[in-house]
Amino acid sequence: MSPSLENFLDEGLDDLKSRGLYSTIDVLEGANGPIITIDGEEKINLASNNYLGFATHPDLIKAANEATEKYGVGAGAVRTINGTLDIHRELEEKLAKFKGTEAAIAFQSGFNCNMGAISAVMNKEDAILSDSLNHASIIDGCRLSRAKIIRVNHSDMKDLEEKAKAAVESGLYKKVMYITDGVFSMDGDVAKMPEIMEIAEKYNLIVYVDDAHGSGVLGGGAGTVKQFGLSDKVDFQMGTLSKAIGVVGGYVAGSQKLIDWLKSQARPFLFSTSLTPGASAAVIKAIELMQTDPDYVNNLWDNANYFKEKLQGIGYDIGHSETPITPVILGDEKLAQEFSKKLIANGVYVKPIVFPTVPLGTGRVRNMPTAAHTKEMLDEAVAIYEKVGKEMNIIK
Repeated sequence: MSPSLENFLDEGLDDLKSRGLYSTIDVLEGANGPIITIDGEEKINLASNNYLGFATHPDLIKAANEATEKYGVGAGAVRTINGTLDIHRELEEKLAKFKGTEAAIAFQSGFNCNMGAISAVMNKEDAILSDSLNHASIIDGCRLSRAKIIRVNHSDMKDLEEKAKAAVESGLYKKVMYITDGVFSMDGDVAKMPEIMEIAEKYNLIVYVDDAHGSGVLGGGAGTVKQFGLSDKVDFQMGTLSKAIGVVGGYVAGSQKLIDWLKSQARPFLFSTSLTPGASAAVIKAIELMQTDPDYVNNLWDNANYFKEKLQGIGYDIGHSETPITPVILGDEKLAQEFSKKLIANGVYVKPIVFPTVPLGTGRVRNMPTAAHTKEMLDEAVAIYEKVGKEMNIIK
């Protein structure tokens, strides 16, 4: 290793560790379900985004295996050359119908969606109004586009209108986009979609909603945009296939013209091999399950509301979450790290969430109750939270 690189790495890692910003990565010895095994010990898993329990659902596993037997383990090439299979087309048709749009495009990950879709439409002659708590992939997609990035205070509609008005009336930009998470992943609050659309229509804004944590959760599973009845108004509905869907990948849903453009201009689509046939088949099955059985989403919400009420009842600050995402906000980064370690040692698996994932001074652990948890699991987790919290003088 070059001395300059080694020096950079040593200094950087030491700095992260001294500020409580360095996180370790644990290895799961088995499936990512409501109970996981790490170092031979079982833990109640509250760290996963597997909202509906689909990552281990037998119907999805069967669909993936059957598609793999039929098509092979990989698509063989990028979609535009030789890698589009009929199962990819079926997947995109299912996604479009699910989201209430004309068409959809599947990507290899949600991160790739935001990197590819934003930069395919916006450029240096444009401006992007971006919520201050947007996901890192949105931030990177905006940077890649080279558009002027205008930061909007989180869910502040007055600030959005003022900045939209200024950007449009300045005459400096050909297009102006507003981009927001549908559900904000660290606090669990929901974008104010009706107010956003009112402002967007007033100032002719392009609207892009990253619904990674809303798809499979809100709108009967169809997402935040559907929750508010705005499927025919929002230009971009982006989502992941790795959270509530339980598999891997991402998608953008919108008009046929938009999807035609993205299929010819979005670089991750053009220059990276497509989703595996097995993953595509498993996603199709997940969508079918959500569309035919509302109990998956209903059970998720039942468990989430139960768990949140219990945590609040013993004195924890869970913020203003409107979704199953349940933060326990501590503030201090080092305290969040230590709290997580003690919870894990006692049998609850949650990881510390610290800067740069959340702003400095808002360190926390984040809980994700799922449809696959039982009430007994959640009761045991709450009891451990109470024990550890009292031992650390976090609660009384």
